Amino acid sequence: MNPENLPEFYANVIDSVGDGVIVLDRSGKVILMNPVAEELAGVSRRISRGQPFSVIFKGDVLLLEMAEMSSTSGMAITDHENIVLKRGSRITPLSVTVSPLLLADGVRAGTIILLRDLTNIRELEEAVRKSDRLSTLGTLAAGLAHEIRNPLGGIKGAAQLIEMELAEDDELRDCTRIVLKEVQRVNRIVEELLDLSAPRSLNLVGVNLHKVLAHIVFLEQQATEGKNITFQRHLDPSIPPILADEGRITQLFLNLVKNAVEAVGDSGIIEISSRIVSEYSMTQKGERRSRMVAIEVADNGTGIPPEAIENLFTPFYTTKE
Repeated sequence: MNPENLPEFYANVIDSVGDGVIVLDRSGKVILMNPVAEELAGVSRRISRGQPFSVIFKGDVLLLEMAEMSSTSGMAITDHENIVLKRGSRITPLSVTVSPLLLADGVRAGTIILLRDLTNIRELEEAVRKSDRLSTLGTLAAGLAHEIRNPLGGIKGAAQLIEMELAEDDELRDCTRIVLKEVQRVNRIVEELLDLSAPRSLNLVGVNLHKVLAHIVFLEQQATEGKNITFQRHLDPSIPPILADEGRITQLFLNLVKNAVEAVGDSGIIEISSRIVSEYSMTQKGERRSRMVAIEVADNGTGIPPEAIENLFTPFYTTKE
């Protein structure tokens, strides 16, 4: 390499680093800042060059203390936990390393500050913690489910025996029917708890999506009779049967449509649409590439509060009383 091109080469190396790099002179003024550091600091290198580091990061006390401590002691200092940059509404957790910049003769010429964005790592850690919590919840749910199922069988059997002993016109038969109905309801809850701990295998068959959706819309139209709720269907007739568990997928879309009904209240529009997704496809082992289908359920109701969105896929989470 031509020695005359070395400065430009080194500058390109620093600009290409995936972490933020800031270099200060001995007085604490910025002499170099790469693009990642610009983005994290929220200030361009053109403006920052020649500015005191303490001015650019005046609100970041811990970061300033690290830079001051390294400058005074001549030692490298690292913090992976405590540094958080706040720029407007953006909050960025950082791993920071501050080191003295030494010349060949060992004389300190300034300070190097490396900033690593930990946002993705923190999100991954939170996902792992959430997964651990759900795993624990699943184990607890399985234990509870088995404990509930045992007396439940006894209650159901006793109610059936009582019903057999009663005359057809006995008013107590209504009581036994209520008991049996509620036992079935509790049993369904128990099955949901068991699914959480060990999801059962899917019974995959060819399912006509539009037939499933038509059945669900019919049920909800009956349930909302007397209300001013309009169901609009925009379905692509070219969609062939898909491979799915019919019971599970019916439950899924029924829940979505019921949520839409509750969201619009006594008056509103619920749109159900289907389409073939051309921009994505799925390839399973040993099979040809297959297209995917999108089903959308939309309503003109109140919408979901922002604080509830992050909990949408948490088992048993609800805002209902």
